[in-house]
Amino acid sequence: SLQKLTMSQSEEKETTEKEMVSSEPGPKTASVNPRAVCSVCKRLYREPKILPCLHTFCSDCIGQLEPFSASPRGRSNGPEGGGRSEEAAEKDRAAVSVTVLCPECDTEVDIPQSGPAGLSTDHLALDEVFLETLVSDGPLGCDLCGEGSAESRCEVCSVNLCEFCCQAHRRQKRTASHSVQAVAELKARGRLCRPVLCSLHPGQQLRLFCQPCDLSVCLECAATLHREHRCCPTHDVIDHHGDQIRELVSVHLRPRLERLEESLQKVEISQENLRVRVDATANEIRAFARGYASAVEAHCLSLLRRLEELRVQRRNHLHLQRAQLEQALLDVRGSVEFAERLLSCGSDAEILSVKGVTLRRLTSLAERRYGPQLAAVAPDDGCSICFLPGEPAGEVEGYPVVGVISSRTVDVNRCTTEGEGLHQGMEGQQGHFTLVCRDSRGEQLSQGGEHVLVSIVHKEKKNCTVETTVADSNDGSYIVSYKPEEPGEYSVWVCVRSQHVKGSPFILNVKRKFRLHSGTFHCCSFCSSGGAKEARCGCPGTMPGGFKGCGHGHKGHPGKHHWSCCGSTLEKSECLPQSILAAVSPRGLLRTVEL
Repeated sequence: SLQKLTMSQSEEKETTEKEMVSSEPGPKTASVNPRAVCSVCKRLYREPKILPCLHTFCSDCIGQLEPFSASPRGRSNGPEGGGRSEEAAEKDRAAVSVTVLCPECDTEVDIPQSGPAGLSTDHLALDEVFLETLVSDGPLGCDLCGEGSAESRCEVCSVNLCEFCCQAHRRQKRTASHSVQAVAELKARGRLCRPVLCSLHPGQQLRLFCQPCDLSVCLECAATLHREHRCCPTHDVIDHHGDQIRELVSVHLRPRLERLEESLQKVEISQENLRVRVDATANEIRAFARGYASAVEAHCLSLLRRLEELRVQRRNHLHLQRAQLEQALLDVRGSVEFAERLLSCGSDAEILSVKGVTLRRLTSLAERRYGPQLAAVAPDDGCSICFLPGEPAGEVEGYPVVGVISSRTVDVNRCTTEGEGLHQGMEGQQGHFTLVCRDSRGEQLSQGGEHVLVSIVHKEKKNCTVETTVADSNDGSYIVSYKPEEPGEYSVWVCVRSQHVKGSPFILNVKRKFRLHSGTFHCCSFCSSGGAKEARCGCPGTMPGGFKGCGHGHKGHPGKHHWSCCGSTLEKSECLPQSILAAVSPRGLLRTVEL
């Protein structure tokens, strides 16, 4: 019996190797049944095994998967270290549970301790592999002799047989009861019904089901290993166990499958709608960009045409200006040369004879007023032409655009000054005023960059100047700041392009800064008493130097600044008005006033 078992196992191994060789992909490009192909190696299944997630792969492919994790299931109680036997170490390695990721769904699945061989075999996949070999082009060779063409197939041994080997297969006592089917009949049927054989007893079909072990067994397994168990024929228990599977599928999983398919369909519809919407929006953006680019290009051409018009206009203006200047220069040079030659070379009689016409010509040239187009100080060099990229320029072809060309030129006679700091100032304090540059129409320029010069000089002390700061606001206005250190009147020169603006030079009056006095101030006894020289101040002080006067213009008063009773000079201050002084007593005494 052991010898027969060994021979059967060797035959099954040879048959499996032949099927593996036959499952290698050929050079043919015909489509292959996807249920017969492993998704990992992309070849026909070789020993297909089912993972716990119900995905099927070749046994070798499962064995080559990288372990995701490993955890010990049991531990040997033997001694640790070098004293342990190799058999105990091998048992410990076998007791480790290996977890891998399914290549199809990325689910964590446990591999049995025995490896991929301990997984269930996918017989349906084997049927698909054999069916694929049947329907493929080319004749099938005999798996036993290798010479003849296979006409039959033993469903028990899973070998293809030629006519001679088929007769021999049926004559042998061990294989006489095997089911042999014609290859042509199998091809016509399109579906295989291969028997499921026992892995322990080759040639024995799994016809029984052990209920305590929940395992399909053959007759020999039931008589030996499962002798005390209740084993029933498979056709008696298939309804019960099939109904369990059918109930789970129909009651629970099929509705969930429909809901998942419906949800997936909604997601796919949403994806399609999203794609359509994004494509439509992208087309709108491209159309907008093309239209906007066209409008910008048209606006660019319009600006360039406007710039060319300004160039021609300013060029013609400069040509006219040059011609007038050349004519004026010719007139003045010719007259000057004639007059100098007359004076240097002419005799008295000659000079007197042409004196009248010469004086009239020279006087006419000296009194001639040239028009502003000559621009004797600052010719138009085009510096007023500038591009303002941030200014709105209306719409072009329905699109709003920005960027304008500004060509307004400053008119010095129209420039204005604003602020009290132009006329009034205080010693030691910061003063401010604003210069606004305007064009010939009196409108404020929209950009800065003009050459503005401000000079503040003391009218009496010519060497006393005030440092000024001009801040360009970039909107046509300029803020001028200064800080005078001495009181008095100043002359303020405000020039744009080296020309005085209207009203320049201005008069700036800087007042003395009042300093806080910590002592006692007294009124002028002479003034407050109405000119009575006998009146005296209420304090015991005297007025050294006599009455110096306060400027009130009393009779007999010299009109100069007075001295206080305490002897200190009240510099350039006025007498305190009588309304804030103490009343004059009958004796003419005046009380002091505390400030």
